[in-house]
Amino acid sequence: MPRKILLVSQPGDAGVAHVVANHVEWAVERGWQPTVACDPESRLAELAVERGGRVEPWKAKRSPASGVHSEMRALRGILERTSPDVVHLHSSKAGLVGRLLIRGSRPTVFQPHAWSFQASRGMSKALAVRWERWAQRWTDVTVCVSRAEQAAGTQFGVEATTAMVPNSVDSARFHPLPGNADRAALRAEMGFAPDASLAVCVGRLCEQKGQDLLLAAWPRVLDAVPSAQLVLVGDGPKRDQLESQRVANVVFAGASPHSARWFQLADLAVVPSRWEGQALVILEAMSCAVPIVASDIAPNAETLPLNVGATVSADQPEILAAAIVERLQTDAHERVTEGLSGRKHVQEFHDRAQLADKLTEVWEAVADAHRVSPIHLAR
Repeated sequence: MPRKILLVSQPGDAGVAHVVANHVEWAVERGWQPTVACDPESRLAELAVERGGRVEPWKAKRSPASGVHSEMRALRGILERTSPDVVHLHSSKAGLVGRLLIRGSRPTVFQPHAWSFQASRGMSKALAVRWERWAQRWTDVTVCVSRAEQAAGTQFGVEATTAMVPNSVDSARFHPLPGNADRAALRAEMGFAPDASLAVCVGRLCEQKGQDLLLAAWPRVLDAVPSAQLVLVGDGPKRDQLESQRVANVVFAGASPHSARWFQLADLAVVPSRWEGQALVILEAMSCAVPIVASDIAPNAETLPLNVGATVSADQPEILAAAIVERLQTDAHERVTEGLSGRKHVQEFHDRAQLADKLTEVWEAVADAHRVSPIHLAR
C-alpha cells in the first residue's frame, strides 16, 4: 500500500504555501498519498488539491500564545482520521502544536522555514530557544533549506538531526520572456511603460521581509533615477503602515498568485529581508533571469552566486539605494547576462527532481526507522 504523509502548515500563502504545495506534488509523483492540514480557504488549500493532495481543515493562529489547545484537538482528529506514516510539520506554529501533540508517537519531520526565535526578542526569544531545544526529542529529522539555517539552530544550542533540502523552483513556470516585445506587452497589460526602470519586491508585508527598509532607501534611488518605479507585491500586517508613508513612485500591487509575471516584467528584484531560512523569491527571480539586490543576511549570501546581483546592508538606506541604482543604471545587455547566469545556477543547484528525491528519501528513512505505535496523543 502507498505510504501516507500528513503535511501541516499554519501559513496558507506566500513562500511556505508554495513549498508545501511542491511537497504535495513530489509525494504524488513518488507514490505517496499526501494530505495537507491547513486553512481550507487559503491559497495553500487550492494548490494542494491542484497538485493531487487532499485537504483536512486546520485553522491555526500565527501567534504561539493563541489557540494552542483548540489547535491540538483539531489536529488530533486529523491524525486519527488519516493515520499517516509520517507527519511533516511546516513552520513554527505547526511545529509547536504538532510536537506537543504527537510527542514521538509517530515519525515526525519538522521544517522551520526560519527558526521561531529569529522572529522574537527578549523573554519571547529566550522561551522560543528553550522550546526548540526541548522539542528536538520529539523530532526525528529537522529539514533545513540552507547551511545558514542549520548554523542558526546550532548557534542557539538546538541539537538536531538535520537533512539539507534546499528550496526548489519550477524553471518551466518561472522563466524569462522570449523577447523585448513580449516584455513590453506584459508591461502594457500590467500598466507600466515599456522603458520604465522597474524594481519589484515580492513578499508578505511584514517585519521579516523588510519592505520598510526598502521604502527608507527609495527616495535616494529617485534622486539618481527619477523615473524609477517600485512595485511591492504582497499583503500583510504592515500594509497600512507602509502605504501611509506615501513614498513617491511606489505601487502596492497586493497579493498575487502570479509572481512569475512580476519578475518577468522587472529590471530588478529587491529582497531586503531581516531573516530567512532560504528566500524562495530569490530563486524565483533568478529563474526568471532577473538581477537581484538582497540584504546581506547569511541565507541570502549563501543563495546568491557571486556573479548574480548583490548582497548589501539593507538597514543602511544609502547603501541599499546605491546597489539598486547601480543595477538600474547598468546596461540592459549586462543585466540580461547577469540574469541568465542566475537562471543557470538555479537549474543546476535547485533542480526540482533532485530535491524531490532528497526529501522523499528523508520521509522513507524516518518511516523505516520509526515503527509507528498505536496513537497515544497528548490530551
